[in-house]
Amino acid sequence: MADSSPNTFGGAAGLASVNLAKGFVTIVVSTLALIVLCVIFAPSAVTAGSLVGSLPFASVLAIVGLGQMLVVQQGGFDLSVPGSVSLAVVIATHMPNGNDAMLLQSVLVAIGFALVAGVLNGIMVAYFRLNAIVATIGMNALLYAAVFAISGGVPRITTKLLAGIAGGKTLGIPHSVYFALGLLAIVSFVLKKTVAGRRFEAIGANPKAARAAGLVVKPYQAMAYVFAQLLYCTAGILIAGITREPTAFQGNSLLLPSVAVVVLAGTSLLGGRGFPISVVIAAFFLNQLSQFALSIGVPYSAQTIVQALALVFGIGVYSIDWTTRFKTATQSSTEEENP
Repeated sequence: MADSSPNTFGGAAGLASVNLAKGFVTIVVSTLALIVLCVIFAPSAVTAGSLVGSLPFASVLAIVGLGQMLVVQQGGFDLSVPGSVSLAVVIATHMPNGNDAMLLQSVLVAIGFALVAGVLNGIMVAYFRLNAIVATIGMNALLYAAVFAISGGVPRITTKLLAGIAGGKTLGIPHSVYFALGLLAIVSFVLKKTVAGRRFEAIGANPKAARAAGLVVKPYQAMAYVFAQLLYCTAGILIAGITREPTAFQGNSLLLPSVAVVVLAGTSLLGGRGFPISVVIAAFFLNQLSQFALSIGVPYSAQTIVQALALVFGIGVYSIDWTTRFKTATQSSTEEENP
């Protein structure tokens, strides 16, 4: 697990390129290797139909992963993902009740809930200094209370308009892919090309140094949870359109993968710079890994184990300083050859 939280801002910038290269190269190579394995052992997992069918879910995971990345960059974890996504799904399907004219209103209500949840999470963590895990678990319970209050746990069919927007295709590519790429572009631009984004990453890397430099830390930490909730809300609305009759618990399966893709992308769990494009690639990797596992006969009930193994793989890869180990091994070999 790469640590991108050095003691100085200069050190953060210096390590960023190293960590980006390491994380990006690792996930790209892993994805290519997985595709080769699919071609050899599970060709059905890489057919055009299979890929087009799985891309919407990879896109949803990518969007959720971008939200989780923002929180992890500030040294936290957001465990309210299931409730946030599920509430957006329920609002987008139950409020319209099949009426396209009510879709915009329901989307605005879902965004409103997301903003409230994000603000409350941010206040609890950044201003009241509550543990992020405890605060977001509590928020998740509140969000699920709203899910049950609205839906009673009963699924409802999505509207035709939302199905066309979220579940449709243009040029043979699912619309959800365009949403994911658009949000990737926005998040990348804000983080890498704006003053606010650079300050956000600097604060995540070293809050004490940021305070010493005169930066106001708490608002940036709180905003991570607000924007994360907006991304979760977007993912939930997309799920409501992709799935004809989504359940009231659609977000349950996204918590572990959202953390896994952030780790696989090389983002430090201690806070620091994030790598949006690597998160999106990691989402495709994890989704394709699940497809590969299903194709070779691994039961769907074991998907959580597959995701957990991917998480362990990511932690293991980035916890080891491969450069130092390689140099040590080379020196040892040289010493043995030339005693």
